[in-house]
Amino acid sequence: MNWTVSGCPSDFSYLKWASEPHEPRTDGQLRLPSMRPPVACRRFRSAAIEEEIERVTGQISDADVRQLLRNIMPNTLDTAIAWHDPGTADGAKVPYTFVITGDINAQWTRDSANQILPLVPHVGRDAGLRRLVAGLVNMQAEQIAAYPFANAYKPPPRSGLEAGHNTGFPHDRVKPEYDPDMVYEAKFEIDSLAAFFQLSTAYWEQGTKSLRTDGMQTQLPLVDVVKWQEAVEAAVGLLEQLQQPTYVEGSGNGRLNAATVEFLRASEHPTESSFGGGRGNPVRRTGMVRTLFRPSDDAVTLPFFVPGNAMLAVQLERLAALLAALGGAEDIEERARRLATDIRKGIAKHAVVEHPQHGPVYAYEVDGFGGQLVMDDANVPSLLALPLLGFVEASDAVYQNTRRLVLSDDNPWHFAGTRLQGVGSPHTGFLRTWPMAVAVRALTSNSRQEVRNAIVMLTESTGGLGLVHESVSVDDPAHYSRPWFAWCNGVVAELLVDSIRRFPGII
Repeated sequence: MNWTVSGCPSDFSYLKWASEPHEPRTDGQLRLPSMRPPVACRRFRSAAIEEEIERVTGQISDADVRQLLRNIMPNTLDTAIAWHDPGTADGAKVPYTFVITGDINAQWTRDSANQILPLVPHVGRDAGLRRLVAGLVNMQAEQIAAYPFANAYKPPPRSGLEAGHNTGFPHDRVKPEYDPDMVYEAKFEIDSLAAFFQLSTAYWEQGTKSLRTDGMQTQLPLVDVVKWQEAVEAAVGLLEQLQQPTYVEGSGNGRLNAATVEFLRASEHPTESSFGGGRGNPVRRTGMVRTLFRPSDDAVTLPFFVPGNAMLAVQLERLAALLAALGGAEDIEERARRLATDIRKGIAKHAVVEHPQHGPVYAYEVDGFGGQLVMDDANVPSLLALPLLGFVEASDAVYQNTRRLVLSDDNPWHFAGTRLQGVGSPHTGFLRTWPMAVAVRALTSNSRQEVRNAIVMLTESTGGLGLVHESVSVDDPAHYSRPWFAWCNGVVAELLVDSIRRFPGII
């Protein structure tokens, strides 16, 4: 069993550990410290990932970049596996895994999926890792089957973990109602459900390779398929409801459709609550799915969040293929395909807009009435990440126009300073760039020099700590938010691995 916690001091805090440099340091120019926790305090060990770290670092000549990768590639396994039940060998009990984002003891569906996805290609070489990944699929299915409109959940009572405290509850006004012992926060975000689909299909595609004999493998190993299908049905049903316009069609603007989800919070930050009494600003039917919040957990301005819909279309198509292979769910399979088609048509018709400087570009948010918000946010899904989401090729003309806009002063949330430049977010305020967005820029670029510049910038943006943070001041990397943010560490690790593959010798 890979679950390792015994021997770690009871007062050990990785949040504190991540805020201070530790020996040994590199002999590189930045002298980056070693930031992995002590072995006894690492939450999960995978021999396959340790081998991958050695394989990749063996191809890196820069001592600081090599140390950065050693720190960040295993960060989720080392620090964020809050609870793991490996299940039983006979399959009578499936595994469960609860993954925290870092410094908050709650599991965000989007974050946890993205933290674990880079590990999926290695499950065939590590049975324990395979159970860990399957455990997260089961955990997310259990949560989404109960409350598909939530974005973050508390650990299950059987884990024995103390739940994180959300200061918003019980003052949030949320519809539908939910169990506060299970749900940490109920901000509805369409990318959360897309991330659940993505993790499920990625696990199935990778995890069954070793089991296939001829044709498609028709099982989802180590997964409670009944509960998983219940979650899929709940998610697809909710997404279909949220295709509905604000006003009953045929009534002009004279009658409201029933609200499917609502969220209101008393806060000094406007982005913490929703317009329209909690139901969002009005929309017309476009085929897209409306949402209340962005992947930053900030409220949308216009409810058709385009990058989230793009991600959803791709993942619904992959979900339909998985359902077809599993068999016995023809109705939900067809509904998933229809949803994906509707969304793609809606984006093509309503979300490609004419910009005075850049020509046809993708808007960030639209409403079907002609309203459009032209910007991009650092959080993924983003417009910059559209090729990574599988929605378009990087060479697509509209994407290239959009990319030029996003990486320029025409994007109000793109910042450039003396030390760092890139896309930021309203979530962290002005003049702060997100390393995640710097990594996404490089992951979607075919320019060796652009990728090299991004890696140098990222390596120099850790504030001397050798870890990747949520946001960083463009003029002073020592000023950052969130010392412990596992997802962002994983994204930059993916960039380093990808860069070595595409551009041998680049680092």
